[in-house]
Amino acid sequence: MTRRYGERVRVLDVVGVRVEMPSNNPIVLLRERDGERFLPIWIGAPEASAIAFAQQGVVPPRPLTHDLIKDLLEAVGRTLTEVRIVAVRDNVYHAELVLDAGTVVSARSSDAIALALRVRCPILGAEEVLASSGVPVPEEDEDEVEKFREFLDQVSAEDFEQSSEDPGEEPEGR
Repeated sequence: MTRRYGERVRVLDVVGVRVEMPSNNPIVLLRERDGERFLPIWIGAPEASAIAFAQQGVVPPRPLTHDLIKDLLEAVGRTLTEVRIVAVRDNVYHAELVLDAGTVVSARSSDAIALALRVRCPILGAEEVLASSGVPVPEEDEDEVEKFREFLDQVSAEDFEQSSEDPGEEPEGR
């Protein structure tokens, strides 16, 4: 466990994105790097696509929103040093972008994750969040994780696009 800014945090890795059935809502699945818990976060379809694009190394012909933010940070000489998943309130995950010189900016967890993947900075989860929302994974589920990774190798970001959702909002109650 790591302590940052007086908080106990864990380093998280992005396993990938998928669509939860039968609700047909996308989720991003994070896993403790040195632990036994997953953290599933329900997200919007555009953010699922943005995360999948970053994981697949897709470079669009024109910058998408998260690419634009990355480019803007570089243009003004700032660095995103880490992303923190800091709280869950009313079933909504809250994140922070931590820039160089200690500047902290509030963000939606899905946007923070998409940006972290683009700049290759660590994603940290507060122990309190993992304790309340993390899902323990027994050892026998390691095969399932590998199957999920294989699934992610076959899926494209377009598989997560849904025209019925408002692109600026994450689903309520998640």
